[in-house]
Amino acid sequence: MNWKAFGAMLARDAHVARRNAIQLFLQTFLQPLLFVFIFGRVMVGSGYMPPQYKSLLLPGIIAISMTFTGIWAVAMPLIAEFQWTREIEDRLLAPISVGWIAIEKVIAGLLQALVAGLVVLPLGWLVLRPGVEISIGNPMMFALILLLIGAFSACGGLALGCSMNQQHIGLMFSMLITPMIFFGCTYYPWSALQGFPILQKLVLINPLVYASEGMRATLVPQFPHLSIVAVVVALVFFDLLLLGLGLRQFEKKSVS
Repeated sequence: MNWKAFGAMLARDAHVARRNAIQLFLQTFLQPLLFVFIFGRVMVGSGYMPPQYKSLLLPGIIAISMTFTGIWAVAMPLIAEFQWTREIEDRLLAPISVGWIAIEKVIAGLLQALVAGLVVLPLGWLVLRPGVEISIGNPMMFALILLLIGAFSACGGLALGCSMNQQHIGLMFSMLITPMIFFGCTYYPWSALQGFPILQKLVLINPLVYASEGMRATLVPQFPHLSIVAVVVALVFFDLLLLGLGLRQFEKKSVS
């Protein structure tokens, strides 16, 4: 393993992310913050939502931001590099194995997802205050959930980026990302689906459910949420599943 080459590729991706910081901010943070403002400020302020909804909403918004950022940061460059810029050919010539090139992409996406979560948390709190009651009772568990969500989003981006063609990008967001968000328990807790028992069970195949419930369990434990053990186990499962699928697709696409 050539760590110097690995570090150089990671540094290059970090430089590109810094250079596109404004574009990245608008793409990943604007929509969640608009949801925070409309649902948390306007709807609560006008009396259509109870004041407690502010605290319930913020963890889901953080989960959405991290998921969208990680997927976008990995999938979109991969689609471009494989299909029209052909930049991936230069990376494949690096003195490291093909699998490690893919893992570097995942780590870069993971770091961007973590930044997104850590930025949206104070921004969302500032937009929603006063009345937001969040507390990080277990910092280690909070950090673990952040890492698992970041890994899930980056691994998902790897799998999607190596499986989608450029003409299917719009389809990916309309048919996959959007339903995943609305059925990911981001704007409501999983327990709110008790009146729809079949749907409540079906949404458990959505990894965003565990991301949202994990953030809820660590930031606003006073609200109903899934068991933190179930959340950790499920996120680890989806991380490994998506990573394995992404590595297989990356290697297949690299040699084709």
